Amino acid sequence: MADKASLVLEDGTVFEGEAFGAATETIGEVVFNTSMTGYQEILTDPSYAGQIVVPTYPLIGNYGINDDDSESRQVQVKGFVVREHCELPSHWQSRKTLHEFLESQGIPGVSGVDTRAITRRLRSRGVMMGAIARDEMVDEALERLKTGPRYGELDHVSAVTTRQAYSWNEETSATDSKLEIVVIDLGVKYNILRILESKGCRVKAIPSWATAEAVLANDPDGVLLSPGPGDPAMLDYAVDMARSLIGTVPVMGICLGHQVLGRALGASTYKLKFGHRGGNHPVRDLSTGRIHITAQNHGYSIDAASMPSNTVITHINLNDETVEGFRHTEEPVLAIQYHSEGSPGPQDNVAMFDQFLEMARDWKGQA
Repeated sequence: MADKASLVLEDGTVFEGEAFGAATETIGEVVFNTSMTGYQEILTDPSYAGQIVVPTYPLIGNYGINDDDSESRQVQVKGFVVREHCELPSHWQSRKTLHEFLESQGIPGVSGVDTRAITRRLRSRGVMMGAIARDEMVDEALERLKTGPRYGELDHVSAVTTRQAYSWNEETSATDSKLEIVVIDLGVKYNILRILESKGCRVKAIPSWATAEAVLANDPDGVLLSPGPGDPAMLDYAVDMARSLIGTVPVMGICLGHQVLGRALGASTYKLKFGHRGGNHPVRDLSTGRIHITAQNHGYSIDAASMPSNTVITHINLNDETVEGFRHTEEPVLAIQYHSEGSPGPQDNVAMFDQFLEMARDWKGQA
């Protein structure tokens, strides 16, 4: 018999199930993701730092864990709550089970719960703090939630950013003609670095707290502000850095990087009721009218009414009409809220990297 475990929400709702993963307890903001595959990428996505993730797809772990699909150096979620976890995965690349993966990195899980009910509650009430409880009473778990920090009160970026700069493709010759791209690691996913490399760039990732002067000391042809976790209002240091970069080098922002750029230009941001997380979010490109199915993972959004006059909104979300992209009308700056790198999710929007790199080539040619 598996040990019992529960997900306890801050409103007092309790979902009882069976424990898997690490034999420990945790608290975090409870969110749901609608992707049907890609649980390894989700678990290792730094944008989930500080959160307990609930996949809406009922069977998780059926193809195991492999050596290639992680999006960062470790599991980033605080906990994982599923309808059913597979104990006997079947895939030629599988190296361990989901249980073994979580257990090896100290992350608790709960299975055998009604994830549909959790999702419906979060959609109606909004995301809320929750606790994974094992050897404690519900009242004790609620007390931990009451005394612990709220998700939006912490700077999660500082916990996930690289501690020192590193080159993604060090073997590339320093004398060739490839574009030099610096990625500000707010919680970067490896697939962003892979795609930039595949498109002929030398890529260097640097910590989120770097100054504009430190960024420009790398003589970049372009700077990309990565996705990441948490509330952009907690990131004044990154906003100040981004503000100083605008007009000195082409800049692209993705997800949290999009929000940071928006705040750097004077826009405000706000928390969404239950966020956008999954691989099936429709976004309209306002310049062409074309609708793209996008991967998303964020709980905050730019206030469209606060966008300054020297910007133009380029993309909107068709579910709730939130801002999904903008451009600067005078400087080489573009930003998107959705994940052009997918992983997990559709790869339909990789061309957004091409737009950024074209800006960088134009800038380099004029220098």
